[in-house]
Amino acid sequence: TVKCVRNKPAYFAERLYKSMKGLGTDDNTLIRVMVSRSEIDMLDIRREFLTMYGKSLYSFIKGDCSGDYRKVLLRLCGGED
Repeated sequence: TVKCVRNKPAYFAERLYKSMKGLGTDDNTLIRVMVSRSEIDMLDIRREFLTMYGKSLYSFIKGDCSGDYRKVLLRLCGGED
């Protein structure tokens, strides 16, 4: 999409936000983005997420997920902002 070409971190921050907001979690999207971007531009995505939503990606994951699933996602996230 055009949105992705212009600002990839913002595009992925929005995908992550939408995968976790409201009731339930879109696990497929959440896992796909976290795994595919973790070694590429996760720092940029984390910065963009914080700017766009006023809350860190780390804290969003921490509040939305639990157990070993949460531990893995937080590890992929790379830390609190």
